[in-house]
Amino acid sequence: MAVQQLMVQQGLRYRLYMQLVPEARFRGISATNLLVVGLVLLSFLFLALETEPTLNTQPGWQQAFAIFNVFVVAAFAVEYVLRVFIAGLDPEYRGLVGRLKYMTRFYSIADLLAFFPELVVMSLGLGVPLIGLRVLRLFRLIKIARFVPAFNIFGAAVRRAGTQLLTALAMALVLVYVSAVALYFIEGVGGEHQESFASIPRAIWWAIATLTTVGYGDVYPVTPLGRVFASVIAIAGIGVVALPAGVFASAFSDELRERQDAKLSERVHDYTAQAEQRPADPPPVD
Repeated sequence: MAVQQLMVQQGLRYRLYMQLVPEARFRGISATNLLVVGLVLLSFLFLALETEPTLNTQPGWQQAFAIFNVFVVAAFAVEYVLRVFIAGLDPEYRGLVGRLKYMTRFYSIADLLAFFPELVVMSLGLGVPLIGLRVLRLFRLIKIARFVPAFNIFGAAVRRAGTQLLTALAMALVLVYVSAVALYFIEGVGGEHQESFASIPRAIWWAIATLTTVGYGDVYPVTPLGRVFASVIAIAGIGVVALPAGVFASAFSDELRERQDAKLSERVHDYTAQAEQRPADPPPVD
C-alpha cells in the first residue's frame, strides 16, 4: 500500500514538474504556465487601472480590485509552494540543502517577492497601505521572462559582453565627472555664477543630460567658454551612447548565431543517428 501511494505521489510530482518547469518540455508552453502568464498580464492591467482616480474611488471597482489581488496573491503563493515541492525531482535540488539552494535562485526570489509582501499584509491585517507594495508587482514580469527565449538570449549577451560594458560604463562615469567639474569652474565659479552650476553635484545633472544626448534644456551654460566646452561634451556624448550599444549588439548577434548553430548541429546529429538505426537495404536479387 505504501509503495502504491509513493508511485501516485511521484506520478503527481512528475505531472506537476512537466507543467511548471519550462525546461522539461521540448517545445511550447504548458497550460499551467500559460495561465501564470495570463495572470501576470492581468495583474499589470489591474495595476494600471488602480491608479486611475475615476475608478479607485468607486466602491464597486475597489471591491473588484481587492478580490482580484487576493486571488492573484493566493494563486502565486500556491504556484511557489508547488515549484518548491517538485524541485526535488531535479538531482541538484534534492533534500533540504537542495531545496534551500532552489529557493535562493534568482527566479525563485523573484517569485517570492511577487506575492509574499502583499500576502503578509493581507494575512495579518496590518494597517500598511498596499500602494507602497504595488511596485513589487514588477517582479512578476520576471515570471514571464523564464518562458520567453529572447530574455535568456538577452541575459546571455549581457554576460558575454560584461567586461566591455563595464569598461564603457566606467569611461562614461569618468567623462560625466570631468565635465561636471569643468562646468563648475567655468560657469559656477569663474562665469555667471549660475545656481545650477553652484556645486559639482548640481553640475553632474547637466553632464548626464548632455552626455546621454537627452538635453532637457533646463540647465545650460551661458558663457562663451562654457558653450565651447559643452559643445565638445555633447559631441563626445554621441560616442558614449554608441559604444555600449555597439558592444551589446555584437554580443547579442554572436549569442544568437551560436544558438542557431548549436540547434542546427543538434538536428544534424539526430538525423545522422536516425539514419544509422535504419536497416540496411537488402542486396539485389539476380
